Amino acid sequence: MSHTATLGWTAICPLDRLDPDRGVAALVGGVQIALFRTADGLFAIDNRDPVAGAYVLSRGIVGSRGGVPTLASPLHKQVYDLHTGQCLDLPGVAVARHDARCRDGLVEVRLRQEE
Repeated sequence: MSHTATLGWTAICPLDRLDPDRGVAALVGGVQIALFRTADGLFAIDNRDPVAGAYVLSRGIVGSRGGVPTLASPLHKQVYDLHTGQCLDLPGVAVARHDARCRDGLVEVRLRQEE
């Protein structure tokens, strides 16, 4: 049985450094994440594409499907729900999702790791 442990918040950058609907990669606690600012909020997921195995999701295409904010992988175009990390095209495939927030104009991320 696994459960999720959350670690402390890590400051990444000022909010105004993130372009809307464009991703950036950041290294947080040894984990490469992809960070996105969209009209729906801030999202942080692992940068590793679970299908291709490459660290490229920060270069993906932000969009939506049925009102759900999504990210399409730049390699094989699988689409991931940014709220849950679930792949909408391949059942059982997901990318790890992390907590993201803006506090006092600064974007912060808190890693979530399976134990």
